[in-house]
Amino acid sequence: QAQGEESHTIGVCHTCRAAVGAQHVRPVTRSVRHGSFIGTPGGHKEHTLLCPGCAEVHAPAVAAHTR
Repeated sequence: QAQGEESHTIGVCHTCRAAVGAQHVRPVTRSVRHGSFIGTPGGHKEHTLLCPGCAEVHAPAVAAHTR
């Protein structure tokens, strides 16, 4: 995006809480485990948004795939 252009925020990065626009958002699906250490833990898939910087660190395959 060129300097001075207006962009609208469509979400907030799950990791750093930076506002991200449509051109920079990186949608990610991740596995989340929950429960205690005793017994069978549960889990589910979570859809979340990352900014380009956090995607590079936390989900490099996502960052590389969306360039």
